[in-house]
Amino acid sequence: MTTTLITGANKGLGFETARRLVAAGHTVYVGARFVQLDVTDDASVNAAAKTIEADGGLDVLINNAGMETRTEDNSVPVPSTVTADHMRTTFETNVFGVVRVLHAFLPLLERSAAPVVVNVSSGLASLTYLSDPEHPAHFYPGVAYPTSKTALNMLTVQFAKAFPKMRINSVEPGFTKTDLNGNTGTQTVEEGAEIIVRMAQTGPDGPTGGYFDVNGRLPW
Repeated sequence: MTTTLITGANKGLGFETARRLVAAGHTVYVGARFVQLDVTDDASVNAAAKTIEADGGLDVLINNAGMETRTEDNSVPVPSTVTADHMRTTFETNVFGVVRVLHAFLPLLERSAAPVVVNVSSGLASLTYLSDPEHPAHFYPGVAYPTSKTALNMLTVQFAKAFPKMRINSVEPGFTKTDLNGNTGTQTVEEGAEIIVRMAQTGPDGPTGGYFDVNGRLPW
């Protein structure tokens, strides 16, 4: 039996991923609903780790919790308006939260026969795409969110090297209709969850330290 924890899974991509993995036979802990888990709070994360350890351990960790800070007029912070506070708030969930969760759950994952970590990133994390005038992502004006997801990708690279027995990858779900973007996305949560579900089921001979969408490997 494979045991999986998904952070930020009350709704959207996380909830759909949970539904699909349960159907695939996983025992799934949904962060914030079935196990109390606030990725910005040490005590909450540590308590969740103790609960899951007592229940038997963990095989798959999906770092899905994420947020996008907005300015007072509800726009994304662009270079002319972004503040250190915007960056700090975004990083607290999207980067520091992931580190906090990894730190707490790595001991459990190391005991698994086939440990997997999936970091839910974004196409906006790609320096290649955002610096290419021919790519649609080039025209995204925000600063805090893409910077946080680029940092998340670096966590993927460094942790994958440090823990070679684990399969640790970043995934780009695509522009999915969720509350994060005010439901302006161009695909459904079913479509967006596809790559998360796929990478959550990566076997010991699968890729690690990579960045993927449904069509394959992405440029950093």
